[in-house]
Amino acid sequence: MQFDPPLVPARLVARYKRFLFDAILADGTPITGSCPNTGSMRGLTTPGSAIWLSQHDSKTRKYRHMLELVEADGTMVGINTGLPNRLAEEAIRAGFVSDFATYGELRREQRYGQNSRIDLLLSDPARAPAYVEVKNVHFTRTGGLAEFPDSVTSRGAKHLDELGDMVEAGFRAAMLYVIQRDDCDRLRICDELDPAYGKAFRRARARGVEAYAIACRITSAGIWPSRPILIDETEPAV
Repeated sequence: MQFDPPLVPARLVARYKRFLFDAILADGTPITGSCPNTGSMRGLTTPGSAIWLSQHDSKTRKYRHMLELVEADGTMVGINTGLPNRLAEEAIRAGFVSDFATYGELRREQRYGQNSRIDLLLSDPARAPAYVEVKNVHFTRTGGLAEFPDSVTSRGAKHLDELGDMVEAGFRAAMLYVIQRDDCDRLRICDELDPAYGKAFRRARARGVEAYAIACRITSAGIWPSRPILIDETEPAV
């Protein structure tokens, strides 16, 4: 996925109210922009960080600039939570996710479960459909280790239980974690920050829900799924 038009470099002043950030453009101009990530963004909001912004000239937008990338821990990190579904589709078509590339049809945002939408639905006349839930990951505290979630997500736990329901109904279901950074070679569920999600993850795995993680290569020109990485499913010490 390439950024078109190219991103604009800047320096972060502050991210606040979840939806907003202040920055200084390369020419010294101060701006306020929108942040397409309502999560905690732990470790990615240090004032002075190098950032890259997309520009939007639509008259219906209040802010022209939108935050896309942050430099942290010596690497570029994608923070736009609107991109993982697209990146997941690219990863599947590239053959990075099990045998999902062999399904004949892929559709996004399909209704299922109890008033929910599945991110990706794979279908093929020769087999049962596969329901794929996609999660965005950018949190790390230990070199090489990505963690999810970075804050409490009751919605995420609900999705895991619904995927388990689909498996028990005779379908295939999977969690796909898209890691918008390229400095991690494994993923771990962060029970420390959300014990309920950790329990829901292990419950879903026991019910037959599959789990996969994909790292991405990121530059100011674009974001591309690069490789599958391992998921460390070791249960936390009691």
